[in-house]
Amino acid sequence: MKSSIYIADDHPILVKGLEEFLKEKKFNVIGTGYDGTTALNFILKNTPEIAILDIDMPKLSGIEIAKKCLKEKVGTKIILITLHKEIELYLQAKKLNIYGYLLKEFAIEEIQCCIESVLNNTPFFSSKIREVLNFSEEDCKILNQFSMAERRILMLVSQHKTNKEIGRLLFLSPRTIEKHRSKIILKLDLPPKTGALLQWTQKNKHIFTKSNIGY
Repeated sequence: MKSSIYIADDHPILVKGLEEFLKEKKFNVIGTGYDGTTALNFILKNTPEIAILDIDMPKLSGIEIAKKCLKEKVGTKIILITLHKEIELYLQAKKLNIYGYLLKEFAIEEIQCCIESVLNNTPFFSSKIREVLNFSEEDCKILNQFSMAERRILMLVSQHKTNKEIGRLLFLSPRTIEKHRSKIILKLDLPPKTGALLQWTQKNKHIFTKSNIGY
């Protein structure tokens, strides 16, 4: 029996294009949809082996559907496609054990390899998005260690801001900032010398851009 595939995106032309391409390649597309609620209901009812979902859809996003499927322990393997190039979405997908992640501009080019990889239980995260983001897997691991507050503090530390200046910008006391810095230093296993954190942020400044930390 052929593996079943479901496609959902709020752009009908993209859905039609993907559906026709996959059928031409002899994949078994069992349904399509144009909003998140329809997609989730279909997945819960039919449990396709693979669901190709747009991240940004009306009613429910692809990320929200993935969260609900994870909570309900649905066996469908989710591939996300997106126009967005923010690292935060990429990291969310990693945390949710998403099986595939593609940029829409490369979707047709990469979807066959992605599906074949996923059917072999091997996640496929497009190298093209990492090229666009100028981000490596190691960078992702580093960023994933930190809370949103810690990421913002690291960005400001990289800009040579003092604890007092950071506190004023984030509406926190300098003492709270110092506690955050101590936790960050422990996570990074940095030596307890003055300037060690600043030196580290200068080497890794590209990780802590506004788009990467959610500003």
